[in-house]
Amino acid sequence: MDINNLRAFVLVAETGSFSEAAEKLHLTQPAVSKRVALLEEQLGAELFDRIGRVVSLTEAGNALLPHAKSVQRELARAERSVRDLSGEVGGQLRLATSHHIGLHRLPPVLSHFSRDYPAVHIDIDFMDSEQAYELINQGKAELAVVTLAPEEESSLLTTPVWQDPLEFMIARDHELLRGPHPPDLKALSRHPAILPGLNTYTGQIIKRLFDQHQLSLQVTLATNYLETIRMMASVGLGWTILPRSMRDSSLTAIEIENVAPERTLGLVYHRGRSLSRAAQAFVEAVLAAGDQANDPD
Repeated sequence: MDINNLRAFVLVAETGSFSEAAEKLHLTQPAVSKRVALLEEQLGAELFDRIGRVVSLTEAGNALLPHAKSVQRELARAERSVRDLSGEVGGQLRLATSHHIGLHRLPPVLSHFSRDYPAVHIDIDFMDSEQAYELINQGKAELAVVTLAPEEESSLLTTPVWQDPLEFMIARDHELLRGPHPPDLKALSRHPAILPGLNTYTGQIIKRLFDQHQLSLQVTLATNYLETIRMMASVGLGWTILPRSMRDSSLTAIEIENVAPERTLGLVYHRGRSLSRAAQAFVEAVLAAGDQANDPD
């Protein structure tokens, strides 16, 4: 049904007059009569009885009126919703992120964002980066801040935010440090390692590094919880590779010439999805805290 025809019908029903309806619509009376006639033709029923100057609804008109008013209310609500987008940013934002990023990168971003956009409710799911990618692919999360995959996926858009240097770390009293020479990759390959799962994006970076040097890994413990890996390495159960920012006084770094592994942390969202204004604002907040925003050059 044509919206303008419905509007004319409702105004005639409410005013009981084609001329008054025409005045409110800024149309001529014949134009309003034409709109009602077109609606009657489409429905195959007379909507008004016209006896002299009295205009009253027929049984069909009475049946149509509440539905026509409901359509008008929904259209008005839809228009308000769209117009409201130019006002305060609000609504719900479902965000997926890793435990490490949630602990070490996002707190200042979340603090500033919550202050600037108090009407936005952020629903944060903590998970492995690989799971976050899957949620975005399934449309179950709008945005993810995670370790970016080594290989791009055509259905997803990624934006690098932070370069996260990785360091070889080992307990300060580990036997590997007692030799006459600093340990190298070959020496590390002969000793137990505690690493992120080799199926994770970080694990893939580490495995690729050793594969390039035709060396194997002796992984005695694999877990996706980096805090657990740091604790296990600190008590001497094996060497590890962790983000540089996680090294504390219990661990020492192993410098290996011409080897500087790193991973990229960033934003992920689906190529076919239009980001909400809340998500767009959050993207801007994350980028403002990123490497490029803080680069003095």
